[in-house]
Amino acid sequence: MTDAINKYIVIFPKDVLMIVSLALIVAGFVLLMGGAEYAVRGAVAIANKLHIPTMIIGLTIVAFGTSAPEFVVSISAALNGSAGISIGNIVGSNIANLMLILGAAALIYPVSCQLKIFLRDYAFLLLVTVLFIAFALGGTFVRWQGVIMLALLAAFIVYNYRNSKHDQADENASSPLTGSSWFIVLLVTAAGMAAIIYGADLLVGGAVRLARLLGVSEEIIGLTVIAFGTSLPELATTGMAAFRRQNDVALGNIVGSNIWNIVFIMGATASITDVPVAPQILRYDVWVMLGATLLLLPMMCTRGRLSRPEGLFYLLGYCAYIASLVMISHGYFSFLN
Repeated sequence: MTDAINKYIVIFPKDVLMIVSLALIVAGFVLLMGGAEYAVRGAVAIANKLHIPTMIIGLTIVAFGTSAPEFVVSISAALNGSAGISIGNIVGSNIANLMLILGAAALIYPVSCQLKIFLRDYAFLLLVTVLFIAFALGGTFVRWQGVIMLALLAAFIVYNYRNSKHDQADENASSPLTGSSWFIVLLVTAAGMAAIIYGADLLVGGAVRLARLLGVSEEIIGLTVIAFGTSLPELATTGMAAFRRQNDVALGNIVGSNIWNIVFIMGATASITDVPVAPQILRYDVWVMLGATLLLLPMMCTRGRLSRPEGLFYLLGYCAYIASLVMISHGYFSFLN
């Protein structure tokens, strides 16, 4: 949709493009917030009906839905020869999910969880993150690596499904939709996800156009503008879940989205075409992603929750990361390029 709009507005002067971009941002924001509200309600209702923990729904259904923009962007970028955007989108989104989105959610309300479920799925997240970096060190993601990642995705889904039968459902998690029929619950959840994805698309299109006009490189666009834009579904869903104090949905969405970004999006992309890794991403950004992932474990295990000070620490770290990318784009730290 955004591509179609962009095709017709290129003939207008910059000031008109700015007005159009602002209108798209406002419309996208409204869709994001409205969609997030109903997506969270639907996710909790599904967990209630199935009598399973809401974190399982966050790790699977919600995480898959909010990862859809990253999937579309990465596949399209790789097929169009923009590998920097494809890889940068995945790495940048994972960094933003943890440091920006989870940090912001913790500021709204401390994010707690069922520690047993968190540790189980965190171990899988750390495994696939390390595997992603190991594959990236080869300089190019190739088909057999993509197949391995997709196989890990299948194992992740089966593993969570089997364990959900033994996990204790959340007693305090409730939704106004719980008493509704399955048709209504699934319809509302799907509509919420669709609104989130469509709203994110409106925002990303305008942001990318502005970045290109400013002459920003593909890697930086992928790591910042597109990564943030495609993480907006996670931001909207996680923020709303934190506001509603549905902590397991908030945390499960972030952990699950990061897993899906690596094993599903990178797996599918590499299975279709070889994806070269830019030197900057290999020498710098993947290590920031790993550091943010490692940092989550001690934060969650100290009190079984991510506190407001820890959320603030994550946010400040993300600001420092963005500042470093701006410096890189201006020629500093040339050894990373």
